[in-house]
Amino acid sequence: MNKKKERLPVSTVEAVALQKSGRKFIYEPTEKIPVIEVGNYPELGRIAALRFIEWVQANPEGVVSLPVGKTPEHFIRYFSYYIKNWSTADVGRELKEFGIDSTRYPKMDMLQFVQSEEFYPINPQQSNSFRYFILKYYIREFGMNIKRALLMDAWNIGIPEHLTPDDVFENNIVDLTLRTRYGSTRSERLQKEVISQVDQYCTDYEVQVRERGGIGFYLGGIGPDGHICFNVRGSDHFSTTRLTSTNYETQAAAATDLGGIEVARKRLVITIGLSTLTQNPDTTAIIMAAGESHARVIKNSIECPANNLYPASALHKLPNARFFLTSGAASLLVERVYENVKALDPLPAQEIERIVVDLALDKNKKAEELNKADYESVRSSRWILSKTGQAPAGINRTVQKSLMRKIDRGLATIENDIFMHTAPHHDDIMLGYWASIIHLVRSPLNQHHFNYMTSGFNAVTNTFTAHLLENVVNHIDTPEFTQLLAQGYFDPDNTVGRNRDVYQYLDGVAAHSRSMKNEGLARRTLRNLMFIFEEDNIPQLRNRIAEMILYFKTQYPGKKDMHYIQQLKGMTREFEADLLWGYLGFHSAHVNHLRLGFYGSGLLGSTVDQNRDVETVLALMRRIQPTVVTCAFDPEGSGPGTHYKVLQTMAKAVRIYSQETGRSDIRIWGYRNVWFRFHPSEADIMVPVSLNSMANLEDSFRNCFVSQAEASFPSYELDGPFSRLSQRIMVEQYQMLKTCLGREFFNESEHPRLRATHGLVFIKEMGVDAFYESATKLRKSTEKIDSVPTAETDNESAENDES
Repeated sequence: MNKKKERLPVSTVEAVALQKSGRKFIYEPTEKIPVIEVGNYPELGRIAALRFIEWVQANPEGVVSLPVGKTPEHFIRYFSYYIKNWSTADVGRELKEFGIDSTRYPKMDMLQFVQSEEFYPINPQQSNSFRYFILKYYIREFGMNIKRALLMDAWNIGIPEHLTPDDVFENNIVDLTLRTRYGSTRSERLQKEVISQVDQYCTDYEVQVRERGGIGFYLGGIGPDGHICFNVRGSDHFSTTRLTSTNYETQAAAATDLGGIEVARKRLVITIGLSTLTQNPDTTAIIMAAGESHARVIKNSIECPANNLYPASALHKLPNARFFLTSGAASLLVERVYENVKALDPLPAQEIERIVVDLALDKNKKAEELNKADYESVRSSRWILSKTGQAPAGINRTVQKSLMRKIDRGLATIENDIFMHTAPHHDDIMLGYWASIIHLVRSPLNQHHFNYMTSGFNAVTNTFTAHLLENVVNHIDTPEFTQLLAQGYFDPDNTVGRNRDVYQYLDGVAAHSRSMKNEGLARRTLRNLMFIFEEDNIPQLRNRIAEMILYFKTQYPGKKDMHYIQQLKGMTREFEADLLWGYLGFHSAHVNHLRLGFYGSGLLGSTVDQNRDVETVLALMRRIQPTVVTCAFDPEGSGPGTHYKVLQTMAKAVRIYSQETGRSDIRIWGYRNVWFRFHPSEADIMVPVSLNSMANLEDSFRNCFVSQAEASFPSYELDGPFSRLSQRIMVEQYQMLKTCLGREFFNESEHPRLRATHGLVFIKEMGVDAFYESATKLRKSTEKIDSVPTAETDNESAENDES
């Protein structure tokens, strides 16, 4: 019987990347589609850019469809780097390494771009429309010819000349039931006609794509539900271009682009279908994905037979379809997991613990009860027995003791430490390890400093800010405010006044008094306005407030705000953090708002600057002199962009500070919250969480983070505020340990905190060198593209390119 020939890539770029990864191209029959695996998110963009260059050289007049949003950030940066530095020796060497002919500069102006998706309805001049993104980056930045592009019109089709979609569809609600029923009013009959014309437009669009021979090169991401383009979970694999609705996961993912979930829930989409994407059998289709949060949907898309539940499985039939994945995204692919285990020599204790914990969870058994038959039933655990030569009982005891030791560390009293708590966003700390902090702050022998790296203005909606301003209007002429103004209460240097803003609001929380809380909000908002505009003249401030309220009522959600609007929104978030720590008795001197410069509202954002960002954090470290530094820990760089930029900044600052002071004893506490999880084997400290702590989390979140209480920018995992998701994660982590250690370990413990446990917080503790090393690979992979300019001049309308 002939052995089946191993599949190999036909692309030289893919072959080189594959060789560097040490993997097979595809592990058949388990995997149904080949995979190129890389170390981190930036490297993903690099390989995709090189593969695109290779394809363009071979197909200079080909049909291409490229991604929008966060997915292509590093793809765009790397492609721009290569084409702008094509003749340099460094780029020449890199191109040669990947088998690309550096004498053939890629011709972009003859390519035919096809837009694959768009929100509906949306004005193409809005900076959050996909058409705007395409014009800005792919037409202008990449140099493609707009006359050869096929772009979607999600604004004008079917709309009478004197109207806009805002006039036709009240509150932007497009009722697709009108496809199959009579319109009961004149307005509904007009809507029905418009929908009918959009449907015909979609059919015509499909014809145009097919007339071009179909898509030759497709690069895209994958959604939390597995969607590609806007083909959400359950989409027919024979679907074509259409106007359709989406699901909650997709709406949550789009909330940031559209200005909130309230907007995203109403918005429909136009998307090419799965059949549109796969009708050309020679299509090179690449799906990029990064991070463990994608691992489950990636596993289903690659390993399960083609199924409507997994839209990307429609690509199985394309010989040139690929998944480009980071190690985290590929972390559940069974053949690769087993290969990882076999490659380790010696087998680290952490890896043994991971396998045994997973085995206990799979068998729903306590770790100590796992027997040889259990170990033999799974290849990874069977390999442990073979590799270590130990009996199951010995391995079980070691893992059990390790887990118990981690929980003991979470119960231990910590004193005489100086904590430098850091966060990318203002609710990251509390969502990550609030239950730990409320125990740490009880000892007066500890010092705590809470440090926020960004202003967080992107998380505040226009509607909420308008309500804040209206609240100021309701208070500004009251006798109380007149007296405060006369006393100099709102002077920028009045620290006592700033603290009184917090006390006023929290007194309202204690009294269940909305009016007291509103007065506290009005005090701080007026203080912020006087600082921003350098104005203490009340009539002038009234005019400013009126202008801003009008601005918020007339601007489309998701639009990039003017600087002073961003400043007001950011200072609103900062006040929320002040309120949180006021809950625990800390005043403004303990809370630092750094507003690092890399944070912005551009489509691709800015990069970390050594002098601007790192030096700011370093100066703070010199003042605080911490013994413990906490940091949101995402070494793969695949989550919110702010997280990995803060990680880079902190790693550099901690390293320099350690070298300056000669101190190597600084402990780094890496935490994760609603975006990522630690596996129990990765955690070093497990903090028990009681129902009381959970109630405290919920209450403080809802009362302090008032701009987030309505969950305008939620996680795709939960339709609700982040505090609820944080609690759910803590409960899930507790359930894992309860399975591994047994119910009686907690319920029958002599320690009251263990008996009261219903959740766990996981923390990873590192030394300076280990922390720095974890961020070094990521930083090195982005260094050469950080200085490359891209089309980030948002004040220029991308629509100018259409002329």
